[in-house]
Amino acid sequence: MAPVTMPPVEEAREIFRGLGYSVEADGGDLRAERKWRTVHVTALDADEASSPRNLRADGGRTEYRLRCFVTWMTAAGDLRDRLSRLDPEYEWAIIGVEDDDYEVVDSVVA
Repeated sequence: MAPVTMPPVEEAREIFRGLGYSVEADGGDLRAERKWRTVHVTALDADEASSPRNLRADGGRTEYRLRCFVTWMTAAGDLRDRLSRLDPEYEWAIIGVEDDDYEVVDSVVA
């Protein structure tokens, strides 16, 4: 497993590819596309997950109504709590990664 101080970018890429999405880099994040669906994927290290920046706004990018945050399992609960308090206007999910496995920790449909 990579250190929790590094965001799980490659893990996020492999998860979405395994789900049948085409995945491309989009700035510091990923864009996963499948059929009609485009998901803005943001990988966060443990520190970013417990104190994430700019989760409420989409950076002015209204084309992304679906967001997925991928972080280490140890930080997924903190991220879920922060997103729940912010109550963003987009649909979101959190995937927690641990070793070679992952779990959808939470998701909210706006």
